[in-house]
Amino acid sequence: MSNKVRMNRMFSERGKCFDVAIDHGFFNEHSFLSGIENMKQAVETIVRAGPDCVQLSAGQARLLQEIPGKRKPGLVLRTDAANIYGSALPSVLFSELIDRAAEQAVQLDAVAVCVNLLLLPGQPELHRQCVRNVMTLKTECERYGMPLMVEPLVMLPNEAKGGYMVDGDIRKIMPLVRQAVELGADIIKADPCDDVTEYHRVIEIASGVPVLVRGGGRAGDREIIGRTVELMKQGASGIVYGRNVIQHPNPAGMTAALMAVVHEGASAEEALAILERGDVR
Repeated sequence: MSNKVRMNRMFSERGKCFDVAIDHGFFNEHSFLSGIENMKQAVETIVRAGPDCVQLSAGQARLLQEIPGKRKPGLVLRTDAANIYGSALPSVLFSELIDRAAEQAVQLDAVAVCVNLLLLPGQPELHRQCVRNVMTLKTECERYGMPLMVEPLVMLPNEAKGGYMVDGDIRKIMPLVRQAVELGADIIKADPCDDVTEYHRVIEIASGVPVLVRGGGRAGDREIIGRTVELMKQGASGIVYGRNVIQHPNPAGMTAALMAVVHEGASAEEALAILERGDVR
């Protein structure tokens, strides 16, 4: 089966997608649990807001897939657990795939699977492990017609700004995005660069593979919406935001505002007005 069948459930007719990531509990970090302590409530809130996809682990996917009815977001299945997110890195780093990831994704009726391609300073073995994970998953995904979303993440040294901080250097982001494409990614989930007006270079380097931009840590409403507007102008196919939605005081309103930007080309002011009104699709 062609993976295009499932990608058609993920992307709009115009090739746009908003995926809300609620998989943060997978990573054994206390700070990541903010806003998702009650996962059933968190998932139901986001589902009512109507994004295109929700990103979950295998253990929590049932909270989405057990919701009755035909109109609900597609499931993007997170397939790897890593231990690189704390303020201090452990002595041994890992990124481990779940067992038979693509098969589990089919059983859960997922529209795609997501896997990291991590690049941390001075950690070549971790990068090697991630490359191996992507290659293993690619073979499985081809067998089952499951789209493969690869998440190339370039991180700063922990001593620079603390744990799990993005390096926005476009010269580092571009080659890692290209490596993900060369390894067989069907979808790229990448960080924004420091100057988002340069992001068209990342889109170009992805060679036609759709690029969804990752949200990262919490930012102010005007900052995150304004950045999203510019990234869509630069050619992004959409966004994958987690903490900027689930940790927001009004997750449904933020989802509605960002959906307007991604799918309708709303301006920053229009999207902020939607957020202030608390609109939900």
